[in-house]
Amino acid sequence: MTDAPTSGRAAATRRRLLEAADGLFFADGIRATGVEAVAAAAGVTKMTLYQHFSSKDELVAAYLAGRDARWREALEEALGRHRDPKEKLLAVFDSYRDFVVAGDLRGCAFVNSSAEFPDREHPARRAARTHKAGVRRRLSELAAEAGAENPEGLAERLFLLLEGSYVTAAVEGDDGVVGRARGFAAELVGASLAARESGHRRDD
Repeated sequence: MTDAPTSGRAAATRRRLLEAADGLFFADGIRATGVEAVAAAAGVTKMTLYQHFSSKDELVAAYLAGRDARWREALEEALGRHRDPKEKLLAVFDSYRDFVVAGDLRGCAFVNSSAEFPDREHPARRAARTHKAGVRRRLSELAAEAGAENPEGLAERLFLLLEGSYVTAAVEGDDGVVGRARGFAAELVGASLAARESGHRRDD
């Protein structure tokens, strides 16, 4: 049985490694960043890094899982500030904008990592698909809660608008793109809710 102090030190070392990987992978790219650089930034040896992560691919997967967890946490915090279901849908754009600004317009970590690995079964590509599926799913849930006529259809439109605005903001260095996309999203959401309301009136 591992004693608590040892376990605590191991957890702290793992956190430092993930923090170092997060900063270096996002800023410089995954392929351009070797495990030696990550270990050095975390203040440990390469051997210690491999005691926590059996391979660079495992480290990459953990890095992206951490990004996904932080995004979900930030999103739910943003959603919690709204009671109106329509505003909750638009709050997803606010969270994306915050991530664009916080990331110094470096773009989406999942899109960036996918671009580095052509193999669709690479852990980075699988992590990206999982993350994007989660965003789509949450949008669909929120669209249903808002009473959209076609929740999945609206969610798909909003997702593509989100992704396009995020990438465009990074390419053009303009953090206002996501805000403008939010305005387009408001129009889509309003039209969807109006269509459903109109359908209900016809049924009555």
